[in-house]
Amino acid sequence: MTHIIAEPCIGTKDTSCVDVCPVDCIHPTKDNEKFETAKMLYIDPDTCIDCGLCVDECPVQAIFPEEDLPEEWKNYLEVNTAWFEEE
Repeated sequence: MTHIIAEPCIGTKDTSCVDVCPVDCIHPTKDNEKFETAKMLYIDPDTCIDCGLCVDECPVQAIFPEEDLPEEWKNYLEVNTAWFEEE
């Protein structure tokens, strides 16, 4: 299982979740050249260890465990995965 960043992150890109991630799976970071053009932050499903530390840090409640992802945002699993495939 992994955590997913969904629609509420679009336009927000608050990086407090990045700061608490123990495995550096949330990107782009503020120092990444893609940060300014990215619509949102993304969680790498291959790196995420499902610790959940990012969930409480998100000020817009955009991060969900995969099994709790609301139905209307199920496509964000693919959105997060696709961002890392393009890297």
